[in-house]
Amino acid sequence: DYPVETHKRRLIQWFSHLPNEEKQFGGYFSPDTMHVDPLILERRPEERAGLVSSPVLPQTGSSSVTVEQLFEATDVRDQETGVTVLMYGAVGTGKNTVLRKLFKLLLPFSCEDLMSLRDLVSRKYFHLRKHPLLSGEGNQAKDLLFLFHKMEKMKLDFRIGSTELCSDPNEALPAGVVVVNLLRKYMLPEASILVSTRLSALDRIPQKYVSRYAQICGFNDPDRQRAYFTSRLLQQSGEAAQKNEALVELLYLNLQRESQLAAACFLPSYCWLTCATLHFLHFTHTNTPIRTLTGIYTSFLRLNFGGEVLSPGRAMSTQEHQNSLMLHVVRTVGKLALDGVTYKRTSFTEKELEQWIGGKTKTDEELRQLAVFRTDVLDFFMAPCVESSKHLPEDLSEADEKRYVFAVPAMQEYLAALYVVLGENKSALEKLTKQVSTAIGQAGDDVSTIINIFSKFIPLRIFALFNLLKFFPKLFEKLSSHNKGNIARTMAAEMFRTEDSYNEDVLDQVEQNLLGVHGPQQQQHTEGQPFELYPIFMGGLLNYGNRVQLEQLGCTIQSSTVAQITKALRKYLVRELNKPQPPEEVMDLLVLLYEFQNPRLSADVLSSIRSIRLADIRMTSLKCFVLASVLSCTPPSYHLESLDLSSCLLTSEMLKTLMPAFRHTHNLNLQFNSLHPDSCSLLRDLLLDPKSCVKSLQLCDNPLLDSGAHTLLEALPQNQSLRHLSLMHTALGDQGALDLADKIQQHSGLEELNVAYNNIGDNAALTLVDACREHPSIHTVHLYLNPLSDVGKQSLYVRGVPKSKGGSGRRVRVLASVTEGSDLSEDWHPILSVIRENASSWDRERVKQQLRVFLRDLEWGRQQQQSIWKRLHFRKVEKGVRQTLRMLDKNTLSTYK
Repeated sequence: DYPVETHKRRLIQWFSHLPNEEKQFGGYFSPDTMHVDPLILERRPEERAGLVSSPVLPQTGSSSVTVEQLFEATDVRDQETGVTVLMYGAVGTGKNTVLRKLFKLLLPFSCEDLMSLRDLVSRKYFHLRKHPLLSGEGNQAKDLLFLFHKMEKMKLDFRIGSTELCSDPNEALPAGVVVVNLLRKYMLPEASILVSTRLSALDRIPQKYVSRYAQICGFNDPDRQRAYFTSRLLQQSGEAAQKNEALVELLYLNLQRESQLAAACFLPSYCWLTCATLHFLHFTHTNTPIRTLTGIYTSFLRLNFGGEVLSPGRAMSTQEHQNSLMLHVVRTVGKLALDGVTYKRTSFTEKELEQWIGGKTKTDEELRQLAVFRTDVLDFFMAPCVESSKHLPEDLSEADEKRYVFAVPAMQEYLAALYVVLGENKSALEKLTKQVSTAIGQAGDDVSTIINIFSKFIPLRIFALFNLLKFFPKLFEKLSSHNKGNIARTMAAEMFRTEDSYNEDVLDQVEQNLLGVHGPQQQQHTEGQPFELYPIFMGGLLNYGNRVQLEQLGCTIQSSTVAQITKALRKYLVRELNKPQPPEEVMDLLVLLYEFQNPRLSADVLSSIRSIRLADIRMTSLKCFVLASVLSCTPPSYHLESLDLSSCLLTSEMLKTLMPAFRHTHNLNLQFNSLHPDSCSLLRDLLLDPKSCVKSLQLCDNPLLDSGAHTLLEALPQNQSLRHLSLMHTALGDQGALDLADKIQQHSGLEELNVAYNNIGDNAALTLVDACREHPSIHTVHLYLNPLSDVGKQSLYVRGVPKSKGGSGRRVRVLASVTEGSDLSEDWHPILSVIRENASSWDRERVKQQLRVFLRDLEWGRQQQQSIWKRLHFRKVEKGVRQTLRMLDKNTLSTYK
């Protein structure tokens, strides 16, 4: 009938709704494509007592079932009345994912705002207000399913004296009475009921009112986890799909190793976090919404703890932010996390957990809250360490106390950062001063009230020594400002720790935690676990978007706090950047500024930087996006003296992302990136851009070919900024050299050309040198390691000086060999230095062949010399060439001195 069909359609729309946390992934997902059923175990009533310790491991006698099977009648009583199923599980096991449309009519109720049955149905589902299914007549309610989600939020009383009996669904009753009578099967007994709750609330419904117990156990095996990851990460087609399949395969291999990640991914929530992080690392590009790693972790916590309070049974009001469950997590688990970060520890004993989580509990209410917290929440963050025994001798590991770690390593750093940024890491003096300052503010000018207030904190004999009315507010303000400065100083100090300087950059570390390390591991320079995400999370938490989400979790970061930390941080970062930093640290700094999402801070910090050196960093689409985003915060007048992206595995797509960053750069180094001819159209557009200020472009060791060079050189007639162009070892042939000779005549600013180590013959080389000789500003041409004949080399040096007086009148230095005829070339040292620096990535046999030609030329030139000093000089250069040859044979090249 129409009302039921209308309700079905609206339910489908409701269940199809994606939360904001899912929409950030670009719209690839839908509930149908990404749904994977978690493991559901049917439990006997007597099994409930031992379930809380290990909710993900099946126990003897427990059978796996589907949600549909839970509502199949098992006895005569179930056939006459509806089935009541109590479904329970720890935080993150997947209770929300199994709530699907099962019956003709499903009525989902949130136990946070339940009213009388008639009013609730009328208000929430207006189209069902007069439907006979809810009349209570006959057995019409047999196709009705009531779904009560988060039952732990209600305080139900099943005593007859407290909750009256009622079978009339039309009678207005308090919310608790309606639910209790439905569960008693006194009201609408034919209706089925599905109750979802947490472990701590398992016994709130008497056993006699429950037909079946079902425990949600999450993903108990790697195959179920793989199905989840596949549904999330393999939604695209074409080349992207192949890349994603390789990604899923690496992830699956890591899960099969029984790693700590595999243990965490028993919880579907951590599978979500893993997918979100991988999507951030591998699928961020210019068209995706702005996302940050900190934002992903904040969203993750909001999905699992949004609206949750420490005291169940009451809704959280404005005055009850103190009872926010997330805030309690920060004050307990976050404090433990900070202790681990401070002392470089990732694992903790049960005694340490009890010390940090239990604290100094005194009252019965505090003990009750602690029991609920340990049962429902603690296992979500802490997991038994599955890898501790791998690093200990067998006899020691067996006797060692059981240890716990954070489910994912980055969560420890996130919670530690949140604990500090929220200001929870205060000294006793700061806490006392804040209390006194607040009390004074409330007291006004009533002196007697003030004296009564202070008498609670300090003896009167000490009170007489101070003008406390003025002293304490100023002291609190000073301590507060000092505390914010300490946070900023901690961020800067943690960012640039000397012992972490040569670890891989932080984004690579995050990826390795998820996918594992394949192939030889890089040498770890840090003793113990590096915590390089900790300061980055501190910056990311100050982002406005993260602060809004944290406010919803009951964790408030004041704008004044952000302003104070930012002001101090700017000073400390600039101070650290005045020191030389390795590329990994520079990349981490860029990530920090990106996570902060504060354009003014980024511009102020970058104003002190004139060079960004990221050589040998494994660039990804995300890292390129980070670099471009941070540099886009600078004013148009800002220019980098140099940007070094050599050996960064760049692709054409990455170049496209980096174009805004390139416009800020004078000296652009793109050597050793295997860029192909299609990349040259982007570089041509860069040189044609009127906003571009590139003076030096180094493209050594990229297979550009003649076709790529032809495309690139199309920019020369209109470009006026370029001064130095390096096309060394770019597979140029004679045609490329001839194109270059033609185009340089239309560019008046070039000063130096490097086309060494290509396939340029005598005639093309001579044409190029003739063109350079007549050019008004070119003074140097590199042509060594090209297949030039002896006659050709000699002709090049002769033509280095213009024939006519109408020429430029300046000699062009032609670097073609270590000799010039029978004399030594004055440029022999630069030639050998370049060869030594790059030969490890070049064709060794070809380089050795050219070095032997050098030796032959040197021996012949030495024999022509009459002066003993010149002969000795020749021998010195010969020694350098022979040394380079030996190093090539032994693969031990080093810088020539």
